[in-house]
Amino acid sequence: MIVSIFEVAGPIMVGPSSSHTAGAARLSRLAALFLDQPFTHVSFGLHGSFARTYAGHGTDLALVAGVLGIRQEDEDMKRAFQIAQERGITYDFYPTDLGDAHENSVAISFTLQDGSVTRIVGSSVGGGRVLITNVDGIETEVTLDFPTLLVIYEDRPGMLSRICAELAYANINIGVLKCGRKTKGGIACSVIETDSAIPKDIQTALTRLLGVKSALILNPSEA
Repeated sequence: MIVSIFEVAGPIMVGPSSSHTAGAARLSRLAALFLDQPFTHVSFGLHGSFARTYAGHGTDLALVAGVLGIRQEDEDMKRAFQIAQERGITYDFYPTDLGDAHENSVAISFTLQDGSVTRIVGSSVGGGRVLITNVDGIETEVTLDFPTLLVIYEDRPGMLSRICAELAYANINIGVLKCGRKTKGGIACSVIETDSAIPKDIQTALTRLLGVKSALILNPSEA
């Protein structure tokens, strides 16, 4: 079994726990990057160990801090509730059952300024590492260990080929590609991890393709 040193020593962080505090903050900060507009309220559905120990380990503070963009090593994490109040952001926590999800999992529902809701499910898997598993009902696998492109598009023939062609034109090599969809012929999602940084003009090129709903570039430095 290969064990990363980060799973032993943990990341640089405001404690007490790499999974329940640092990982929680990183997870919710990553979730907030998926939004296309500001939010006014966040509901955190806590699963498993998160639901049982969140107050004692500071998971509640960490989750709120993360959606506010506060990093896990920032002392402002301790003031997350106060900062949220100053920014006019409300929040709530509730226990939930996410089935066979990792013990340290949370469903984060953002109420956006236009009244719509974006729901993102993810897990803190140890040593500050995280995994986004669901975005608005579409199964995903986003770790942000590598430069990542998340593309939402209509599920029809040729879409994935055209998306990959745009990356090829830009001389960007795909390391890992994972696809998911809600229903056949509905909305699909591709998570593309690349070997090099993804330039911003790729985002513009993809959103111009007929059938592409959105394209989001995520860089490891952001999480």
